[in-house]
Amino acid sequence: MALQIFRTKQVVNDSEFETGLKRCLSAWDLAFLGIGAIIGTGIFVLTGIAAATQSGPAVVLSFIIAGFACAFAALAYAELAAAVGGCGSAYGYSYAAFGELIAWIIGWDLLLEYGISVAAVANGWSGYFCNALSAIGIPLPEMLTKAPKLGGLINLPASAIILILMGLLILGVKQSAKANNAMVFVKLITIAIFISIAVFNVNPENWHPFMPFGWFETLPNGKTIGVLAGSSIVFFAYVGFDAVSTAAEEAQNPQRDLPIGIVTSLLFCTVIYIVVSGLLTGVVPYTELNVSSPVAHALKLIGFNWASALISTGVIAGLTTVMLVLYYGLTRIIFAMSRDGLLSEFFSEVNPTTHTPVRVIVLCGVLMAIVAGFMPLGDLAELVNIGTLAAFVLVCFGVIFMRITQPDLHRPFRSPFSPLFPILGMISCSALMAFLPALTWLRFVVWLTIGIIIYFSYSFHNSKLAKSN
Repeated sequence: MALQIFRTKQVVNDSEFETGLKRCLSAWDLAFLGIGAIIGTGIFVLTGIAAATQSGPAVVLSFIIAGFACAFAALAYAELAAAVGGCGSAYGYSYAAFGELIAWIIGWDLLLEYGISVAAVANGWSGYFCNALSAIGIPLPEMLTKAPKLGGLINLPASAIILILMGLLILGVKQSAKANNAMVFVKLITIAIFISIAVFNVNPENWHPFMPFGWFETLPNGKTIGVLAGSSIVFFAYVGFDAVSTAAEEAQNPQRDLPIGIVTSLLFCTVIYIVVSGLLTGVVPYTELNVSSPVAHALKLIGFNWASALISTGVIAGLTTVMLVLYYGLTRIIFAMSRDGLLSEFFSEVNPTTHTPVRVIVLCGVLMAIVAGFMPLGDLAELVNIGTLAAFVLVCFGVIFMRITQPDLHRPFRSPFSPLFPILGMISCSALMAFLPALTWLRFVVWLTIGIIIYFSYSFHNSKLAKSN
């Protein structure tokens, strides 16, 4: 029953007249959305931190392991995006495969993932932006660059960039995509500059010992180290490719373009991560990389100060695209949940002029700006990975489940070697979840408990599925 109702609504919603969302994104736009979301904090920040504290030069292996886990999930996303569609990403697929309750849990999970990700990246963006202002002699007062917990009043740049992106998203998705494409181009030039310099300055001795922390070990203080623990951390670098699937109702040819956008962006970014992490640990000892800007720091250590400054500029553009795409994905998930009655219909109103859900964009922007301004980065980043991995596990399981329950469903794209690849996706993502700290699990359970309470007190009685029954 859940699948039939979802599919009926989806057929109606495929027309621009019914949704109000405009079909204007090409396969290249979708691929650049994915690249814009993926290449950011992971390559510019986490690469160095993971190398210095958990994996050493073997951070390359950490990226490969995390990339394989994401590859299996990406193929599952591509199949469901082409067959089921909808702008709700894993929420929509779970609705189709498992029904309303599981869909709500995943949707609630995705709200945490996307919302916290935007606020966390805004904090990182603020750090680079403040460094840039200091470099040109106009530093901001320290009280306006730190959260109260860190001794300041507010992280003003972090809040401000979210509000600026809010205005951009209100203008329309095509305008946002054009801005994203331009910033992605700047980001790729930045990475190309680093590669072209680093490849001629590699010292092979820096790769020894290659695996100083082993595969996995839990220290007495509860901290985990090793290649596998590093994979759980650098997995954050891949968060964002699923945002491509949230654009299904604004893609020109979703059944063809969504698989292309998802798979292309993930493959491209995985290759970039492997190359950059290998070169980064080759040009300087991994022990020197435990800084907030390891790529720029490495170039500075080997004497390329001009390139270091240029890299910092590219990082600001890179982190901006990450926030833009994740912010976009968050609003489309809320839009889909509201349209299904699980959230108030207030959130499913589309502005007839801009063809965007302005109410959702404004509400999310204000809330995330407050969170980014008053909470430090460390408190924000811990929950993102576990929420994403949980969504990936369910998407992979959804492919298997729907192959059994809906064998005749038209699938323009099919995940290869099914059910092997979806099963490997479930196993690998579950394993990465197991390497996360216990405190992260506790916070995740608390968030899901709040979601369950909201579901049975509001969503269960007001959803379109309940009303139709």
